[in-house]
Amino acid sequence: MANVSFSFRSFGFDQGCVPEDRDKEERVAKGVQEHRGEDVAVLNPFFSGFGSQQENLSNQGVRLPDQSQLGSKSMILDQFNLNVSYPATSGSEESPEFGNKQKTMMPPSSKATLELLSNYWTVVKKSKRDDPVEMNREVSVSQPKLSAEEIMKVAGTRYIQFQHQRDNHFSMLTHPFGPAFSGLSEDDLKEVELAQLLLAAAEKVGDQQFDRASRLLSYCELLASKRASPAQRIVLYFVEALQDRIDKETGRMISAKGCERKAGKDDMSQGLSTSLISLKCHAQLPFNQVTQFTALQVILEQTLSATRIHLIDLQIRSGIQWIVLMQALAERKGEPVELLKITAVGSAGRAKMEEAGKRLASVAESMNIPFSFQLLFLPNLEDIREEQFNLEDGEAIAVYAPMVLRTMISRPTSLEKMISVVRNLNPSVMVMTEVEANHNSPSFVTRFIEALFFYSAYFDCLEACMTQETEYKTIVEEIFSIGIRNIVSTEGHERVTRNVKIEVWRAFFARYRMVELELSEASLYQATLVTKQFACERFCTLNRDGNCLLVGWKGTPILSLSAWKFW
Repeated sequence: MANVSFSFRSFGFDQGCVPEDRDKEERVAKGVQEHRGEDVAVLNPFFSGFGSQQENLSNQGVRLPDQSQLGSKSMILDQFNLNVSYPATSGSEESPEFGNKQKTMMPPSSKATLELLSNYWTVVKKSKRDDPVEMNREVSVSQPKLSAEEIMKVAGTRYIQFQHQRDNHFSMLTHPFGPAFSGLSEDDLKEVELAQLLLAAAEKVGDQQFDRASRLLSYCELLASKRASPAQRIVLYFVEALQDRIDKETGRMISAKGCERKAGKDDMSQGLSTSLISLKCHAQLPFNQVTQFTALQVILEQTLSATRIHLIDLQIRSGIQWIVLMQALAERKGEPVELLKITAVGSAGRAKMEEAGKRLASVAESMNIPFSFQLLFLPNLEDIREEQFNLEDGEAIAVYAPMVLRTMISRPTSLEKMISVVRNLNPSVMVMTEVEANHNSPSFVTRFIEALFFYSAYFDCLEACMTQETEYKTIVEEIFSIGIRNIVSTEGHERVTRNVKIEVWRAFFARYRMVELELSEASLYQATLVTKQFACERFCTLNRDGNCLLVGWKGTPILSLSAWKFW
């Protein structure tokens, strides 16, 4: 392992996020087991069309339980893994734990009325430090609410149990809970029922029963408010997305509700914004900073002895991460850096990219680092060529791809051309950060469930980390609603939000003879140190999937970071 690292204390982490109640330990009834683990998706690799075709999952394996089986609540929770996640209370939770998770594959169910839930991806691997416990039925009056993701998981479990009432979803509101749910508070029960209505509506949309789905969605709108809990807000955003899909499917005029975008939303969704909203998210949410500093550590290690370093940034954003790298290079022992060259590649936001270049040149000058900045602006990324990068002999090349390759999945020709060009550049390393979610399935119901649980976890994070920034939190949620709407309501070329998990990227990169590098102990330690800068660090989970780092919220993966070489 290369003995190199850097300090980020001068970078100015915002310590303003408010910790969640550290006494939140037990909150649901008997039969719902505690776990801390990694959710693992069973995914197919990239295929021709990147989402236009896929093996029919309904031809594989597990069937839904019949009514005689529904009496066993443990069977429901174990088979469908709609478990509720809780923070551990042991002393070891103060620092994130890395663990190699051995995956257990669960084949999806056959096509049935509840394909919506049975295709859900969760396979839980419990941490060794947490044993399953049985909760008390009674709940303290002062007990904290369930999180949005917990609400969705409990709703999914109950929806499966009461599948025999699927022809009359409104009756679910008055159907008594079984023993497994008797300990939920009144507020939690109402939100579980609300989430059940949403699941019922999504199932009806999948079956093209649009009138019935619209009635269920209208009822959701009556019961929920965007001024209430994260669970209610997430339900309403998915209601809007489902209604948009219905409007498109039936040829009605698409509702304008929620379509207006505030200034800066488009830029931020592309990672280009330097607005206060973007900076607030960067300062208060742990995910981006964890992956950025870990990526910088990897790049430093792979260019340790180089005096001429060429960084190729496939999405420059504000460029603030390179200021940290400049600090590390200025303090590096041994031969000084003769030249630091940054080539920024992009197809949108030229003015912001130029602004980032000027800012970086000014910082480099103040640190006495010879610096060169090149802007490679390509409205059509298919026009990219090796000779545009002005390579020089003796350069150590590092490619940084922060959540940019996913934007090309809907344009497979551009993605393939980009990777081919990067391969021909023969970099020392390519570091990639991506959203760790499966939002590219051609199956509507599969995408819906994946998106529902992923965004519920993210909204929980916003609630915990931006407690004192209500206005900004609301704007960020509205920005995320654009992605929700795109995943749920669009198809074909219109659907550009197509996140895939690391297994899919591995299968794709194998075609280009790319080898995944093992992250060093120093890199993983950097990730641990960064999480400790946040008051909500105990909920930011770090796990390893092979050589890849997964950064998540209470065990639900949010981002992945991986390093690659060509051979």
